[in-house]
Amino acid sequence: MSDATDYSSALVDGPWRHEFVPANGSRFHVATAGPVRTNGDRRPLVLFLHDFPQFWWAWRHQLAALAEAGVRVAAMDLRGVAASDKPPSGYDVLTRTRDVAGVVRSLGHEQAVVVGSGTGGLLAWAMGALQPAVTAGVAALGAPHPLRLHVPGRRLTTPAGRRLLAYSQLPSIPERRLSRGDGVDVVLAAGAARPLPTDVVERYRDVLRIPFAAHASVEAVRWLARASLRPDGRRYLAALRNPVEVPVLQVHGTMDGLLRLEGVEVDGAALARRFRFEVVEDAGHLLAEEAPEQVTELLADWLGRSLDIG
Repeated sequence: MSDATDYSSALVDGPWRHEFVPANGSRFHVATAGPVRTNGDRRPLVLFLHDFPQFWWAWRHQLAALAEAGVRVAAMDLRGVAASDKPPSGYDVLTRTRDVAGVVRSLGHEQAVVVGSGTGGLLAWAMGALQPAVTAGVAALGAPHPLRLHVPGRRLTTPAGRRLLAYSQLPSIPERRLSRGDGVDVVLAAGAARPLPTDVVERYRDVLRIPFAAHASVEAVRWLARASLRPDGRRYLAALRNPVEVPVLQVHGTMDGLLRLEGVEVDGAALARRFRFEVVEDAGHLLAEEAPEQVTELLADWLGRSLDIG
C-alpha cells in the first residue's frame, strides 16, 4: 500500500461501479453492482453498512456474489468515512439513519434491505425503528439489538470489547493511533478469530489516513457509547423499544472477540416479529471477512425466503 491520503485510495477497482450521490446535505460514496433497475421492478435494494474501522470494501465478497446472482446491491461509505463527505457534526445515529435513507432514494429506490456489520449492524437495527418507510428488512452481523448494549448490569461485551469502547472515549489519542500508529491493527485483531491477511489490514489502515476519516470514525463510536447520557440518544433508545415489523436476520460468530454469544439474540427475538438467528462456527466479529462464503449463503437464503429477492 502507498502512503496516499487522498479519498481515491478508497475507490478500489472490482466488479462494481463507484457512484457519488447526495443525501441529507452531504455527498456519499457508494459502490453498486448487479442489474440496473428497470421500469416495474419493485424489488428493494440491498444496502451494506460497514463496521468500525472499516469502509465499504469490507463487503466486497458479498457485493460480487449477490450481484452475480441477480441482486441489485450497494455498499456505502458512512458519513465521515473513506470517500464520503466529512462534515464536522452529525455522527449521531439519528442523523446517520437519515443519511442512509437519503442514499437509498438517491439510488432510485423507495426501500432497501439494510445489512450491517458491527457498528453498521447497530445502524441497520436503528433503520427499522427510525426509518421504517425506507427499510424492507434488517440483517445485523456481529450486532445485537442496540437495547442489549444499554441496559445496566448486562455483560454482553467481552473484556477486550469494553477496553476498546473505553479507549475510544479519550480525546484525540484514538484518532492519532488509528491514522499514524497501530490502532487499526489492534481493533481488527481484537474482534477476529484469526489475523486478517496483511494486505487487507494495510488497506484499512491506508484509508483511515484520509484527512478527518479517523476522527469521524471515532466520533460515531463515541456517540454510541454516550447515547444514554444525551437527549438525542434518549430519543434514539426510546424509538428502539418499538417492535420491528420487517424481517430480521441476526448472525454471530462463535469466536467473536468483542461480544459474548450467550444471550446476544434475546432482545432481537423479543422485538422482531419475523426473526431468524444464525451462528457461524469458528468465526469472529468480522464475519463478512472471516467467513465470506457462509455469510453470502446465509444472506442469499434469507433474502430469498423472507423477501423474495434473488
